[in-house]
Amino acid sequence: MNRKKTNDSPGVGNESKHSPDKVARKEQSVAVLDEFCNPDNPKIITFQDVSAASYKIKDGIQKTPCTKSQMSQVFNMDIFFKKEFLQFTGSFKERGARYTLMMLIPEKQKNGVIAASAGNHALALSYHGQELGIRITVVMPVIAPLMKIQSCKKYGANVIIKGAHLEESRNHAIALGKEHGLIYINGYDHPHILAGQGTMGLEIVEQVPNLDACIIPVGGGGLLAGTAVAIKNLKPNVKIIGVESVRCASFTEAMENGKPTFTPVQSSLADGLAVATVGVNSFATAKPLIDKILTVKEESIALSILRLIELEKAVVEGAGAVGLAAVLEGLLPELEGKKVVIALCGGNIDTTALGRVIERGLAVDGRLVRFGVTVSDRPGGIADLTRFIADLGVSIKDIFHERAWLKSDVYSVQVKCVVETRDSEHAEELKKKLTEKYSQVEWGSKVF
Repeated sequence: MNRKKTNDSPGVGNESKHSPDKVARKEQSVAVLDEFCNPDNPKIITFQDVSAASYKIKDGIQKTPCTKSQMSQVFNMDIFFKKEFLQFTGSFKERGARYTLMMLIPEKQKNGVIAASAGNHALALSYHGQELGIRITVVMPVIAPLMKIQSCKKYGANVIIKGAHLEESRNHAIALGKEHGLIYINGYDHPHILAGQGTMGLEIVEQVPNLDACIIPVGGGGLLAGTAVAIKNLKPNVKIIGVESVRCASFTEAMENGKPTFTPVQSSLADGLAVATVGVNSFATAKPLIDKILTVKEESIALSILRLIELEKAVVEGAGAVGLAAVLEGLLPELEGKKVVIALCGGNIDTTALGRVIERGLAVDGRLVRFGVTVSDRPGGIADLTRFIADLGVSIKDIFHERAWLKSDVYSVQVKCVVETRDSEHAEELKKKLTEKYSQVEWGSKVF
């Protein structure tokens, strides 16, 4: 159903009634606290909480498939992908969002709720809020993808763009929520959110009953906590492995310090995992249940996205691809010969970034290569080079040349090329042949 924005709702149109000084004073203090996430008294989620959530949301959430991967033979393990990117709004966030909204008392449902999110949590709340007739306000940081912002508006949510990163958006949302009497729903730490996310674990055990390990992406820790509770209670011997980007390793930092700790977040392909401080409830719930926490490199995430597109025909965002990235990096040799479930938890990759991510993945894979070669500037010199490249079965993607900055003789020209090869072995063959034929060859990033 469509919801009409009223004059007293804290939507975009009413942003002016909150003076910058007033909001700034509220955001300066850590006293802007989420009432459901108390560091001094964390809420530990139980198996009964997850079971109750499963029953409550069963008619409003997709039971996503968990299918065997073509990559199983490559890595000598039975890999199954839990395809949460097939949820209606493209991520697992729908599970917790729907359960939390359904658990609100009628008075709170009437008032509406507010949340901070860079995308997927906002999308899930907006869609299910529309389904349940509950008014939703979301505060999104300026780095949030435009596609996700527009989708939230399409589902009828009031959208406020505020904050350089999620922590600033969160503080602003909590302040507005207190001012307007709206419940703030933390996307990775509200107890009902955790219970809802845990329903994925129940489905995994049902779909792959004899699994040995489950690999789960980690941002704020909600999915890890809820899924760990579900799986460990049913299958105590299953290894639970969390994976995050090295550029936003807040859960790793929390494990090292024994408590949630603020961690500076850098720009990452896994933008959905860019949470500076993991949830207190999530951490308290997950800490005794997980077996390992890993960090992966950005290039591995790009390669993971590429592999999923090519081999699984699945478009997965960076946050959803970090689990496979850990396998690609060779960080889990102990899982060889085991049955492993990897959660592909989101598919809302920004379409404007997808092409760049694919190219980065091709470069990591050795299938997109750049080099420079100094050749004769007399007629036929460049033509001879291009014929040589073509004879090796290499495709030229881009080519240009320069003369002014060469230190060799005046009748030479440096030709810079970006080419496509079949694989890294093919690229190495090209490099070997070029160095055999030409005396001056520069390979890789230093060329440009």
